[in-house]
Amino acid sequence: MRAAGVRVIRAAAALVALAGLAHTLWSGVAEPGVALAFAVLITVGELARRHPGPAPRAGGGGEPAGPPPARDRHPAPLGSAGALAYALLGQNGGHSTHHGALQTVTVVVAAALVGIVPHVARGRGPALDHVARRVLTVAFAAVCFQPLYNSGRLEEWIGQGPYLVGFLLFLLGLTALCDAVLAAALAAARTGWPYGPVLRDELRAQLGIGSAICASGVVMALGAAVAGLWALPVFSVPLLLTQMSFRRITAVRTTYRQTITSLARATEIAGYTPPGHARRVAALSRSVGRELGLSERELTVLEYAALMHDIGQLSLVDPVPSGATAELPAAEARRIAELGGEVARRTGVPAEVAVIVERQADPYRDQPVAARIVRAVNAYDDLAGGARHPGGSLAALERLRLGTGHDYEPGVVESLARVLARGGRSRVVSVPPG
Repeated sequence: MRAAGVRVIRAAAALVALAGLAHTLWSGVAEPGVALAFAVLITVGELARRHPGPAPRAGGGGEPAGPPPARDRHPAPLGSAGALAYALLGQNGGHSTHHGALQTVTVVVAAALVGIVPHVARGRGPALDHVARRVLTVAFAAVCFQPLYNSGRLEEWIGQGPYLVGFLLFLLGLTALCDAVLAAALAAARTGWPYGPVLRDELRAQLGIGSAICASGVVMALGAAVAGLWALPVFSVPLLLTQMSFRRITAVRTTYRQTITSLARATEIAGYTPPGHARRVAALSRSVGRELGLSERELTVLEYAALMHDIGQLSLVDPVPSGATAELPAAEARRIAELGGEVARRTGVPAEVAVIVERQADPYRDQPVAARIVRAVNAYDDLAGGARHPGGSLAALERLRLGTGHDYEPGVVESLARVLARGGRSRVVSVPPG
């Protein structure tokens, strides 16, 4: 069903693009100069798209451990804003335009394809999902605006004053919602994550860079309507600078995460924990957190805490056998967790990460949600890994269910069970040593 949904979205985008191309070839290009100007803007935006590189994975083929917004959402904000501006363009320097919705789609698709050619040549081309989203989102905005404007009904209803700005903002809100729905559907189909939490993440993301893109699209369209095409480079500069700043922030976050991952491996290198344990716990914790509807920021904090959850074992004189803290006495497990929280604070991680680490051994009713997740997932990996539990994964999960009276929150355990039922264990357990 999920694969069928992706195929439907891609097929719809292809049909819209072909219809636009056929219409433009048949009737010719209206206002070629305007079309060329916006095509150049969109192409520049695609050429400037960011490529943070392949996302680190927590396991062989498992869920990407890095946060999706930094990787997938709006990699070319300038191109997206330019496409929306062309879809909402009604005038150029005080003169009405007549390019229509189908020509809008054609210009956007042609410019995007030209802009991604250099990236494809370097082996860093964007996924088809991004192109399909761009086509359908722009088509939605253009179909809602261009026929109303070209027929004169929009001016008759609301005029050219502030009501027009309000209408454009309302339309872009609907467009952003459309984009979020498409992005969530594609992400859920690609990853197997529940649709509801993914959609909430996409809607939250629209409040950030998505709002900047929509606002820039409106400003470009209104600026070109009054000042002509010279308004495009003027209003493009702030978004281009924002894109460059965001690229630097993404690089810093990537480096920060790599540092935490390297620090978490210290327990493996020292022989305190089995190879890949921290990464398995981090990947499975993210899946459980996503199942429970945590925001992207909360998932990132959860991942950092899960990576560092065993760091307190470095303070022990005698290692815990096989690094399995789940079967230790409560007092000893709590002491190791408190040592881990102290070590985490000294590494400079956010205070909330250290709190999760030091409280993972508390009774679950006294823990924050992230600590409950880390505790349950860590116990599962300890019990199911190797030969520590002869019954394997199912018996380990049943052991967690028996401990829901005091040690593990029932909701977290059941979310873990749903993730495992979808194949989460098989995706995150096969981590090569080192």
